[in-house]
Amino acid sequence: MAVNQEKSITVKTPDEIEIMHQANRIVAGVLSLLQQKMRPGLSTMQMDKWSEEYCRSHGAEPAFKGYRGFPGSLCVSINEQVVHGIPSTRVKVREGDIVSVDFGTRYQGFYGDSAVTIPVGKISKENQTLLDVTREALEQGIKQVRVGNRINDISRAVQEHAEKFGFSIVRQFVGHGIGTNLHEGPEVPNYVQKHNASPRILEGMVVAIEPMVNAGTNNVKILKDGWTVITADRRPSAHFEHSVAATAEGPLVLSRREGEI
Repeated sequence: MAVNQEKSITVKTPDEIEIMHQANRIVAGVLSLLQQKMRPGLSTMQMDKWSEEYCRSHGAEPAFKGYRGFPGSLCVSINEQVVHGIPSTRVKVREGDIVSVDFGTRYQGFYGDSAVTIPVGKISKENQTLLDVTREALEQGIKQVRVGNRINDISRAVQEHAEKFGFSIVRQFVGHGIGTNLHEGPEVPNYVQKHNASPRILEGMVVAIEPMVNAGTNNVKILKDGWTVITADRRPSAHFEHSVAATAEGPLVLSRREGEI
């Protein structure tokens, strides 16, 4: 889940990072389950139900349910929907769709957060490129989570990779710190903010990096439900996210899924 607000920056101890790793392993399990079960005709509410059941069966609580009034456990955003799509029994995915699923957990007082965009059956070449580039942009950003770097180093890596392929970066929503709160400082934009001081990355910081990359314009609109964000030109969007800890040895991806890069 993406936000855009200032919060205090916290650093975590190794023991706290291990708890966050466990929280994020549950998130990873949910997203892997959805990847396995994704098929044409599946309702977004069924995805939500599976996600909550998996989360609770592993001793955690769904982080998004009720957060600022969000009605679901899972954000499900299809095609031109960027983020924060609300699960529904009426909405069913179709062959060729791309489906962004974003899930968070609360476990032993700490949060996990991750997202992936999943193809439904065979998708267009343009959409496959969009997914590949967005995933790669996330990986480029993760490489910059090194003690002594700045948040802008993450932002620059994400932006340059996405724009190199002619795609655009959503600017109204950003990544964030994460810990005992779902959204902590610092903000982690997916583009370089030249007018703002960029915080240094400290050992023990944990950030949720989440590129939101559009095939067309970077402009977005929020639907009347007050949550669902769509691209202004209705062209497709992709969203990938990982929670990453800055350690003395380099970036530690807490939400890596089994079999992922």
